[in-house]
Amino acid sequence: MTPLAIHAGLMFDGTSLSGPATVFVEDGRITGVDATGALPPDGVDLIDLGADAFLMPGLVDPHVHLGFDAGLDPVTAFTTADDAELLAGMRTAAHRALRAGITTVRDLGDRGYLALALSAETERRPGEGPEILAAGPPITTPGGHCHFMGGAAEGAAALRAAVRDRHERGCAVVKIMLSGGNMTPGSPPPHESQYSAADLRVVVDEAHRLGLPVAAHAHGTRAIGDALAAGVDSIEHATFVTADGVDADPALLAAIAGSDVFVSVTIGVVPGDSPLVLPPEVAKRVQAVHEALRALYRLGARIVLGTDAGIMPAKPHDVLPYAVAQFTAEGPSPLEALTAATSVAARACGAPDRKGRIAVGADADLLAVTGNPLDDLDRLRDVRAVFRAGARVR
Repeated sequence: MTPLAIHAGLMFDGTSLSGPATVFVEDGRITGVDATGALPPDGVDLIDLGADAFLMPGLVDPHVHLGFDAGLDPVTAFTTADDAELLAGMRTAAHRALRAGITTVRDLGDRGYLALALSAETERRPGEGPEILAAGPPITTPGGHCHFMGGAAEGAAALRAAVRDRHERGCAVVKIMLSGGNMTPGSPPPHESQYSAADLRVVVDEAHRLGLPVAAHAHGTRAIGDALAAGVDSIEHATFVTADGVDADPALLAAIAGSDVFVSVTIGVVPGDSPLVLPPEVAKRVQAVHEALRALYRLGARIVLGTDAGIMPAKPHDVLPYAVAQFTAEGPSPLEALTAATSVAARACGAPDRKGRIAVGADADLLAVTGNPLDDLDRLRDVRAVFRAGARVR
């Protein structure tokens, strides 16, 4: 690949803002950063994005489902498609995310390890999709939440075997459905735990022995407490729901904030002409869930913006820029929100040296937008250019 220099009037490097900057790229990696904005030497191609361009790391979404079509009935679409049809839809979803500047995603639930197949494709052709960090089918109980993805396992021996299988296949993370959810008819509701604390410990210990992080789907307060005690690496959703409300125990909130666990809050929706329609049991808890999120932010918890993209029409696979803006309603500044979607999210995904920052040695995954999103986060959707492994996305 020909050495490349990308010039912009403003640059956010994943933690801080600077003035005119030139980023040098070769073989898919960043080889230099000139914060003075100096022009490149002879023999280096220059892409000048303009004085009003804001250059930043590509966005990182730690919780997506490329296999869900963001339709009115994503589960039926998922279960009735054959593998070729499902993979084709996942390609479309991945490309939609990349065009929005989302250059890394963590797919936390597929079927037949199709996300691994798609990950191999996008590594060969980086201009067609983000880097995909795949979990494969989530580990769940027989008949449990998302059992239709094929990851059911019960008992210590089966749980260890499930973790080993994901490691051998090359998954980047182990996903476990620790509590129930809303999308699977006949499965436990979100406030109920699907696995015991002992079962979860088996999964965490085996995954960590093999060098894999664990992402725990946990809505219920008990499940969240078990996840923290077991040492999972990220708690997905963390809504603290009970049978009849929300119980965000202050002691548990403080323990989460004082730990190294990441909280992936799965917020973000695309505003529509009609209000978002939520199931009644979800709608009645929304305000209390947001109050718990604000408390976690005030306490200093490590919060990232996993969107759960794909699960409904309001959550298409390019929803993350909306989530960044909407996160500020919970207390963070625009700079904190942007950091949560870049460098902090990269740490949550286990790729802090490669993703979410503009620095020598990092992957050349870059997003340029028009104007300064720290003044108006809606500017994140005014995309001027996207680069994935140094290749400009067309």
